[in-house]
Amino acid sequence: MTLLIQKYGGTSVGSVERIQAVAKRVVASKKQGNQLVVVLSAMSGVTNSLLELAHKIQASPVDREMDVLLSTGEQTTIALLAMALEELGCPARSYTGGQVRILTDEVHTKARIIEIDQENIRADLEKGRVVVVAGFQGVDAKGDITTLGRGGSDTTAVALAAALKADECQIFTDVDGVYTTDPRVVGNARRLDRITFEEMLEMSSLGAKVLQIRSVEFASKYNVPLRVLSSFEDGPGTFIGSEDETMMEMPLISGIAFTRDEAKLSILGVPDIPGMAYRVFGPISATGIEVDVIVQNIGNDQTNDITFTVQRKDTAKASKILEAIAKEINAEQVLVDDKVAKVSLVGVGMRSHAGIASRMFETLAKESINIQLITTSEIKISIVIEEKYLELAVRALHDAFELGDPESSSKAQNP
Repeated sequence: MTLLIQKYGGTSVGSVERIQAVAKRVVASKKQGNQLVVVLSAMSGVTNSLLELAHKIQASPVDREMDVLLSTGEQTTIALLAMALEELGCPARSYTGGQVRILTDEVHTKARIIEIDQENIRADLEKGRVVVVAGFQGVDAKGDITTLGRGGSDTTAVALAAALKADECQIFTDVDGVYTTDPRVVGNARRLDRITFEEMLEMSSLGAKVLQIRSVEFASKYNVPLRVLSSFEDGPGTFIGSEDETMMEMPLISGIAFTRDEAKLSILGVPDIPGMAYRVFGPISATGIEVDVIVQNIGNDQTNDITFTVQRKDTAKASKILEAIAKEINAEQVLVDDKVAKVSLVGVGMRSHAGIASRMFETLAKESINIQLITTSEIKISIVIEEKYLELAVRALHDAFELGDPESSSKAQNP
């Protein structure tokens, strides 16, 4: 008998009608002979409403009490889905994270899972029940409720799949899979049939929002097969798994990720002596600012220019720190540009094929798009460009690497 973990997000359970639709989908899957554990998020909008209530009472709410408060969102949806399943004649039982005993560390609001007690879940599955588990939450060794932070419900689902050795972990969302790029930018973007963990990790870290990076890391570590599916329409979705021989025959590039949330900072005339990179990045790191692309240029006058990118929301804070550092080390100047964007090609095919970077650069040159920064990894090439050219760059690269859906193109030409 196949054991499936199914996770439904806030949009999928956003109303009573949608919860009933999820129940029908679950029952249909069970009738196919599957054992099912269903993980739910809170209804869309509920978490934000709870946060708003907390901040009306306390400007900086206590983390422990925030966890107690926010965990109620998922508790509502699991009870309602269990009722909906029972109403359809399908035996079901709901569990909070504490009732399952999803044991976490004691870091409130961003706890990490240590272990999962399988006993109650397996007992219910053996009795033919569908088990409905609250995502996003657990319990620490003291018995306090904890929450897992951003993307926590996805992480719960993957962790349960790993612990129970499920055959597949299915993530149901409001999209029908992972696409070559954002369909809102490129009309003929194509849904991928499958993608590797590595590629999905890169795309998630580079701005693709289908899956939270933490859950993909977990799936990769424990080799949990993932599938992204739509809650609202039937289809095969996108399978995410480990790289194998058949996947080596996939296109050189699987997708194009991009983010507008970038700012570029440069410190010019940095003395070319040991320890300067730490003098620059140590104070920035100490404030929790995440640095992305880093480029260092060596001049002929025994000085360097260091350029790096941060999230746009951190621009002012990073700039202030950099100005102070520049004075300390007698650097010449600090430059800030918060009108940049990052575009990245991702694909395991890069490992065994040359010429991808040159084709990328040629494509952008034809569109008169200037590349400001370049960074690479084994399966990724990222560039930083002016933000106003972002969508043009994405569309041009999508065409150059033939990532589009041929059917979409032909429909567009022959309406």
